[in-house]
Amino acid sequence: MHHPQLPLSARAARIAAVGAIAALSLAACSPAVDVTAAKDAANPACAPMMVALPDAIGDSKLRKTNSQATAAWGDPSLVILRCGVNVPGPTTDRCVTVNGIDWVIKEGDPVWTLTTYGREPATEVLMDPDKISSATVLADLAAAAGKVPSSRNCVGQEDLQNLPKSQ
Repeated sequence: MHHPQLPLSARAARIAAVGAIAALSLAACSPAVDVTAAKDAANPACAPMMVALPDAIGDSKLRKTNSQATAAWGDPSLVILRCGVNVPGPTTDRCVTVNGIDWVIKEGDPVWTLTTYGREPATEVLMDPDKISSATVLADLAAAAGKVPSSRNCVGQEDLQNLPKSQ
């Protein structure tokens, strides 16, 4: 059986086109960010939040990660999110409310850890406040974090001042 041969220039053009398509698809695929999944990452309550995550936080675009219930924004990553971390109990750490979501803030040097308070499973966000504003991060994540139902709220000192006497 005889297969007709394409002229050399047509074959070269086809090979070049296939190569260009392969190069484009590889370029569009930056490597997934390596994020360790939280202990309770498989908790089904993480799913509604994960699908509601914003495509960007500030100017940082959402990237692919290699673990369940994790997300990263920016290249290099400026914000890392993990759903299913240990739920924080009562704490003296600073707790802030942004757009209806309570967050416990642990200020590290340089990385801050922001953990949802009163929501199970809890969500942890790692970010460097010198590279991106914590207010921007918490405001942009509020709608998604709100998909995990709240059972408790932060209580500040001002909330403790008018308690009734025990007897």
